[in-house]
Amino acid sequence: MRKGCSGSTTSSWAQLQPHLPTNQTGPARDDDRRIISGAIHILQ
Repeated sequence: MRKGCSGSTTSSWAQLQPHLPTNQTGPARDDDRRIISGAIHILQ
């Protein structure tokens, strides 16, 4: 994996995670890290 690719490094994820929504009603959320990594992969 390339350095900094997909924001999946532990330090990058630690900075991003507090900005994700929590305590939402409705269906259970999928794994945020997997979803964001996939979106970044598609955009690249």
